[in-house]
Amino acid sequence: MPRLLLISNSTVHGQGYLDHVEGEIRDFVGNRTRLVFVPYALHDRRAYCAQAESRLTRLGFEFTSAHDVSNASRAIEQSEVIFVGGGNTFRLLHELQKNCLIEPIHRAMRNGALYIGSSAGSIVACPSLKTTKDMPVVQPMSFEALALVPFQISPHYLDPDPNSSHMGETQEQRILQFLEENEEPVIGLREGSFLRVEHEAVMLKGPHSARIFRWGAAPVEVSSGNNLNDLLVRQLASAGLVA
Repeated sequence: MPRLLLISNSTVHGQGYLDHVEGEIRDFVGNRTRLVFVPYALHDRRAYCAQAESRLTRLGFEFTSAHDVSNASRAIEQSEVIFVGGGNTFRLLHELQKNCLIEPIHRAMRNGALYIGSSAGSIVACPSLKTTKDMPVVQPMSFEALALVPFQISPHYLDPDPNSSHMGETQEQRILQFLEENEEPVIGLREGSFLRVEHEAVMLKGPHSARIFRWGAAPVEVSSGNNLNDLLVRQLASAGLVA
């Protein structure tokens, strides 16, 4: 697998933008500095990029936004780090498809670029956007996403509240419905947590455990600091779904 840092959310309560993952980002990227930001998940890209640029330049990055260059494909292929921000997942995937950026991201990753995704940016690293909670404000050409990892992520994961009188479906119920029609495992990634994918490992990091949903099996809870590879990738390999 390529190297990825997949974050449940870019801001946690009481902290600033990316504060909770600053140390992890620094460690993950090492001495790489050329970063391309992908802002397509939000409508106001100018304001989004201003926020991201202010924060990421303080981390030492040479910042470029994919929406603000004449050739986004070339900028992505020449980058060392690709940062795909959060927002509406349908809008994000629609714009990646419309701007023909999926294959340039793949080429950049094959050439050693690192991928950082937050929320919607983490979901589009998966095989599809089917585990998003967002409203379909636009219609992408397909639900197929980047497939940089062979599992799905459900960010901002909330546990069922036994004291709630709300009668709508819980996030767990929606994920179980996904598994009635699909076989990719799903990680319920709680806010503040993130996955670091590298060296044949899928490491869960951050302050919370994660809930792992797999086809034909009961959900399991896995604590932070564990390698999820056996529960995710190897299960798919044993089923013949990945090499």
